[in-house]
Amino acid sequence: MELFKKIYLKILDKNKYQLLKTKKKIEENKDIYKNIIEKKIYDIQEKINNKKSLNFLHSGHCGDIICSLPVIQELAKSHQCNLFIKINKKMPLPYYKHPAGDVFIDQRIYNLIEPLLKKQKYINNLAVYNEQEIDIDLDLFREMPINISFNAPRWFFHITGVQVDLTQPYLEATEHKDMKNKIILHRTFRYRNNFINFKFLNDFNDIFFIGLENEYLDLKKEIKNLNFYECKDYLDMANIIKSSKFFIGNSSIAFPMAEALKVPRLLEACPEFPIIQPSGKDAFDFYYQPHFEKLFHYLNKKYTNTK
Repeated sequence: MELFKKIYLKILDKNKYQLLKTKKKIEENKDIYKNIIEKKIYDIQEKINNKKSLNFLHSGHCGDIICSLPVIQELAKSHQCNLFIKINKKMPLPYYKHPAGDVFIDQRIYNLIEPLLKKQKYINNLAVYNEQEIDIDLDLFREMPINISFNAPRWFFHITGVQVDLTQPYLEATEHKDMKNKIILHRTFRYRNNFINFKFLNDFNDIFFIGLENEYLDLKKEIKNLNFYECKDYLDMANIIKSSKFFIGNSSIAFPMAEALKVPRLLEACPEFPIIQPSGKDAFDFYYQPHFEKLFHYLNKKYTNTK
């Protein structure tokens, strides 16, 4: 009878059908919160309030790990913070050309991010998860019954109740000995903005791509004189970004690094999933070509011969 009612309303009374769907979704979300999330949130608050040492768990992606660092850095002011990375956790949905295949992070990707995370002084201990006791599961954002299409670092605010000033840096890197004062570019196959192109960058010779070789070759179809630098690991990548004239990237691992380092930066905003939003000085995003070109020329003029 209930199924017949839904079909009837869907065909003959679409407004009432949408209202019914909305009410059902609200009730489902309330049930998820009451039965799954609420206790976890209260438990996390109790541990933050009563423990001096906190063990965090994160399964990736790498960009999501970077986005969780503001909260860890803030809690490290009053707690000893240990971070455990769970590798080989299966993704629920396929990702186009994901570097770890069908998992969030594999051992190879962990090996890339490990040197960068170990450099962060506020992380007391970093290791692969191996059944250690966990106080704060940072993967909880994937279970929360809310729309997470907002600034990704804030996901972790709502897990911990800790609010952080995102205009301040939360990643440490050092000047790169070879790659200095270059325009650095990173663009993955995921999270692209198909409203824009990069052809105007053919007028510039000091642009270096720091992603995967197949990503570089794809973008070189538009930027004929694009240079390529193969990063040793993500610490090497962060050092290059820190040493750049400015950075351009989409919502993958490198832009969260640039955001955390607070270098001058341009975000190729993703229309379908706008979860990265720049905060701070000389931090811009764009959806449309004239704005991309305008902001590029602004940063290029401002930072030419100033570093």
